[in-house]
Amino acid sequence: MSSGQEAASPVPPWWIYRGTGEQRTEDIAELLPPPPPWRAFDGEPVLPVPPAKDAGFARRLGRPGPVPMRSDPQQVELINAAICLRRPLLVTGAPGTGKSSLAYRIAQELRLGPVLYWPISTRSSLGNGLYEYDAIGRVQAASALAAVRDGNPASAADVGDFVRLGPLGTALLAYEKPRVLLIDELDKSDIDLPNDLLAVLEEGEYFIPELARLASRTPEVRVFTHDLGESAVVRSGVVRCRAFPIIVITSNGERQFPPAFLRRCIRLDLPNPDVEQLAGIVAAHLPRGVGTAAAELIEAFAERSAAAEPGLPVDQLLNALYLVTSGNYDAHDESWPRLVDALWRQLSAPVD
Repeated sequence: MSSGQEAASPVPPWWIYRGTGEQRTEDIAELLPPPPPWRAFDGEPVLPVPPAKDAGFARRLGRPGPVPMRSDPQQVELINAAICLRRPLLVTGAPGTGKSSLAYRIAQELRLGPVLYWPISTRSSLGNGLYEYDAIGRVQAASALAAVRDGNPASAADVGDFVRLGPLGTALLAYEKPRVLLIDELDKSDIDLPNDLLAVLEEGEYFIPELARLASRTPEVRVFTHDLGESAVVRSGVVRCRAFPIIVITSNGERQFPPAFLRRCIRLDLPNPDVEQLAGIVAAHLPRGVGTAAAELIEAFAERSAAAEPGLPVDQLLNALYLVTSGNYDAHDESWPRLVDALWRQLSAPVD
């Protein structure tokens, strides 16, 4: 079947995310089927999704270009399965294959507001993904108020002023539509983090003990969220989702995850992009167009990436093409091949 015939193939009606890069005009609340009974949640109070900041998407995804993005239908099927089943999507693949960008593509196409980003390191824990409580800051604020108000610490040093929800904690608020959460490079984490995530992802809720202890006197507390300038009300110290978030968890395949964790995820492996997909990425990020020299570089990059293990990150191609399209490229300059070779050096190659 030719590429034209493939492009003309009808889109399955159950696909919510289509992978075209074009925003859907319909409201996702109308597109989403009801959740499975074992994945239904009823958190309150219901919150609207904050507006997206276009600059963040443009930096990650570029601008729509003359070469449309093409997504593999089997990959799109798995993404939609995760969305409909309300399960996390575990995305594996070599560095630079677009794992992290996938979360931004989903959020942009479905108009789900800014992506909540949780970059994982060896120091990451479930606690700082959920919330942070500044106990020392609260004590200092209460002492300062007591001194000003004749020894009577006032409620102005409210506990909510010292609680900020993390990216995971914010995603699990009772939003009317699912938020998109990117848990980036989970394989960098401490060995216990995947297991620690199980209960929270299964139950769709968590407790904030510092607020629960005050529930009899202050049943509702307004806290800061991970979104800059946004806040939300937490009741009785419990945060429970309503629309389960679309969670994209990325991994470079550097470690094995526990079977119990894998069982709760939909697994997607991203291969290295082909020439056509590379051309679409380049057109989005470099709107000046893809000339003959750039097209040749794309072909050369695809060949070298296919021969490398595990492949070359796409940003190395973009770096070279930016220099080529900047107006300073001279095909007769002997330094350009050396520069491109240096930019495309394998990440695992030893430095001479």
